[in-house]
Amino acid sequence: MTLRSVLGASALSLIAASLAQADPITLTDIAGREVTVDAPVDRVILGEGRQVFFTAVLDGDNPFARVVGWRDDLRQASPESYEAYAGKFPELADIPTFGGFKDGTFDIEQAVSLQPDVMLMNLESKQATEEAGYEEKLAKVGIPIVYVDFREKPFEHTPASMEIIGKLFGEEDRAAEFNTFYAEQMARVTDVIEAQENLERPLTFVERAAGYSEDCCMSFGDANFGRFVELAGGENMASPFIPGTFGTVNAEQIIASDPDQIIATGGNWEAYVPGGDWIGVGPGADEDEARRKLAALMERPGFTGVKAVETGQVHAIWHQFYNAPYSFVAVQQLARWIHPELFADLDPEATLKELHARFLPVDYRPGYWVSLSGDETN
Repeated sequence: MTLRSVLGASALSLIAASLAQADPITLTDIAGREVTVDAPVDRVILGEGRQVFFTAVLDGDNPFARVVGWRDDLRQASPESYEAYAGKFPELADIPTFGGFKDGTFDIEQAVSLQPDVMLMNLESKQATEEAGYEEKLAKVGIPIVYVDFREKPFEHTPASMEIIGKLFGEEDRAAEFNTFYAEQMARVTDVIEAQENLERPLTFVERAAGYSEDCCMSFGDANFGRFVELAGGENMASPFIPGTFGTVNAEQIIASDPDQIIATGGNWEAYVPGGDWIGVGPGADEDEARRKLAALMERPGFTGVKAVETGQVHAIWHQFYNAPYSFVAVQQLARWIHPELFADLDPEATLKELHARFLPVDYRPGYWVSLSGDETN
């Protein structure tokens, strides 16, 4: 009987990590800061629960093996994801949790007690982190912060972020393998779009977190899902009205613009808005219920009579694609909706299944998108 059969791959990985010599490395994070860290790291604090989406890629045997603390927001933001990981890695329930930098509830003493080698923060938290003096305070107690980004500029920053985390984890080869897959899957859309002469770009409105509140309507400027639309060959309706990444478009503007396509982002936000009108797409979602709620939202004054509604070109897609390394899947699905004539052979669901099979430790479950037409592919 071999040592591997007795201990298992995960245990052997942890032993190897403990025996590996950690040496100082200096890297440049996504915020452009030079940071020196002893790597490979063994003890990590995650600044957001959804960062498990990248630890799952790099530490497939156990995405929580290095995690000594995290912000406990995954079960609220994506309860289906939390349940999937908790079902396979029940120890996640015992990981210490802490408050956020933005709301001022982060406890430095608690962070010190966890003895982390590094704290990983999302780029959008940088301003709040600086204003509260957390960077300086944590540096004084020997806890370096490294910023990554999958949200503000996902297509520019995702490969670089995965490379940074790969260096910290000692998983450079795994990060490179994922980045190759990422580039290949993005090219299946962008190469086709770039090859078109005189491409007609259907006007597309993306409603951010549709039904989350009674107000109409949150959307995206040129970044995030707004950029998804452009890469998929559409014209983002909200770009002229939203100068930054996120903003609001009023109902009258939607009617006046008369978009060809409407795409709502959704998720199960029962923890935030109990019984709300949000569209609960995501892994394992009830697609019929999601479609019913999407149809109900299209009865609001800003959408009645709009071209997309009249022609059935109304869709909903998992909101969390906007803050994960998996954004390429959303771009493929948007391309299928916006240009079905160009992407008849593209199968985003097959891409998502391959992502799970090659890189993720949890099983694939359908439910990430729905369409009012009933045909999820176009």
